Amino acid sequence: MRYLALGDSYSIGEGVAESGRWPVQLADRLRQEGVALAAPTIVATTGWTTDELSAAMDGSTFEPPYDLVSLLIGVNNQYRGREADDYRGEFQRMLERAIGLAGDRPGRVLVLSIPDWGVTPFAQASGRDTADIARELDVYNAIAAELVRAAGAYWVDITGISRLHPALLAEDGLHPSAAQYTLWTEAALPIAHSLLAA
Repeated sequence: MRYLALGDSYSIGEGVAESGRWPVQLADRLRQEGVALAAPTIVATTGWTTDELSAAMDGSTFEPPYDLVSLLIGVNNQYRGREADDYRGEFQRMLERAIGLAGDRPGRVLVLSIPDWGVTPFAQASGRDTADIARELDVYNAIAAELVRAAGAYWVDITGISRLHPALLAEDGLHPSAAQYTLWTEAALPIAHSLLAA
């Protein structure tokens, strides 16, 4: 089976080895549990917003249907101060594309929430209000969760993990470490396993 991971720095694993990226860890764990899943194809770059990911996808070649499609996007929209209403429309379109790449099977799409970068040393040194960051990300995540559930796709909330483990970071003091990605993987694993068995 084939797995496509769409996203930004969190999916490409900025600051960690390839083996530490959460989509790679997820595929490895699924194989350990007997799921015949190939290594993920990852379409993600540090800094991408929803519209930038969409534009990059326009120039990419895909071979649907994929058996599993994951999506984690939006932190850079919030970082750049974009409105939540704009995110709603862009995320909706991105979710629809992800479902299409899964062969129009929303039950094969897994969406992770945006982690809270406001708990990191990078955020604390930036001079930005970390409480505002948390509130804005909560709004973004509420929008995404609503759209994901309405579409029949699967939602995995890892924001709480990011807030509980603010020390599990890469050397840049911003992006998660492989150890934090392992916790994300453990949250996503039972859901991913069940949807692939469906």
